[in-house]
Amino acid sequence: MSRRRCATAAITLVCALAVLVSPDMMNRAYAAPAPPPVSSPPAVPPPPVELPPGAGASGAGTPAWSGGTSGKKSLEDVRAEIEALYEQAASATDAYNLAVEQTEKQSTEVARLAEDIVKGQLRLDALKQQAGAAARAQYRSGGLPPEAHLMLTDDPRLFLDGVGRIRQSQKATQELIDELTGAQDDLRTYTADAGTQWQKLETGLAAKEKAKKQITERIAAAEELEAGLQKEELARLAQLESEAAMRAQTAWLSSGVVKDINRSASARGKKAIAFATEQIGKPYVWGAEGPSSYDCSGLTSQAWAAAGRPIPRTSQEQWRLLPHIAIRDMRPGDLIIYHQDASHVGMYIGDGAIVHAPRPGRNVTLAGAGSMQILGVVRPDK
Repeated sequence: MSRRRCATAAITLVCALAVLVSPDMMNRAYAAPAPPPVSSPPAVPPPPVELPPGAGASGAGTPAWSGGTSGKKSLEDVRAEIEALYEQAASATDAYNLAVEQTEKQSTEVARLAEDIVKGQLRLDALKQQAGAAARAQYRSGGLPPEAHLMLTDDPRLFLDGVGRIRQSQKATQELIDELTGAQDDLRTYTADAGTQWQKLETGLAAKEKAKKQITERIAAAEELEAGLQKEELARLAQLESEAAMRAQTAWLSSGVVKDINRSASARGKKAIAFATEQIGKPYVWGAEGPSSYDCSGLTSQAWAAAGRPIPRTSQEQWRLLPHIAIRDMRPGDLIIYHQDASHVGMYIGDGAIVHAPRPGRNVTLAGAGSMQILGVVRPDK
């Protein structure tokens, strides 16, 4: 390369560096297939019950006492309505739990990105100071690039030494420009990602509040229905619930679906069962995952966590993400998912029974595995 071309290239680099460290540049950088459900045989309805005037105004979109113009409704109808309300609450609880889990992850991601933005800005500031120092050094040398000074010497040895230094300087300058550009790109990326995660966080918080509202409304409506009953009617209602569960369990067992189920639990399955059964008697509280109370998936997820196998928090995610098992192949420790929307889960413990957290107002207990509508079975440790 001739001395004139070399000098021209150096002057171009100096001009580019001056643009990078200009105030305008700095401002831009800173701105930068399941088993079929088992149907229960129809129950013989009990005699109709006189209901208190105005009872059951739930305000949750489900009429409480709507037994016709006579104002009478059978306890069996009331039982079915209460069961439907608690199922709706369970579905909303699953949505709430999922929203809580997602917002926790998104909050963590937003915090991490915020740290990256701070680190990126500090790195960019340091690079700008380095570039500014190079520009000031050039200014102090009279505003001429090294090539211009080199052209003024008549000493061949000094000229050759100067060529080497110029090449090193050009390489360092290019590396600085590349690093500064990369830092600016990283900062823009961090900022865009943080904005996206923040929007997701806001969406998750809105979903959480919506689900919470639905849960409280459905539970309040169910409790209001129960509050409108007399003591003897409440006792009869509990009896009807037990009879309905027994009919479903009997039909399930009579189908022969479990006659060949005699498998043993895995080592981890035994630990999960031990944990779950130790919680018997503790109350159901929606959104709870121990140690003093649980909802259905809070119990199963904590039981398997205690066995050393973390699983998804909600029953719907457990159904979606865990391996599916045919009922004839299930073993103790497997999870049975209930209802078409996968809104309930219990842990199979053998002999046709599950341990589960049923619903608000109930405690963790044992129940027949076929006492509710089965959607399918999943195995956490397959």
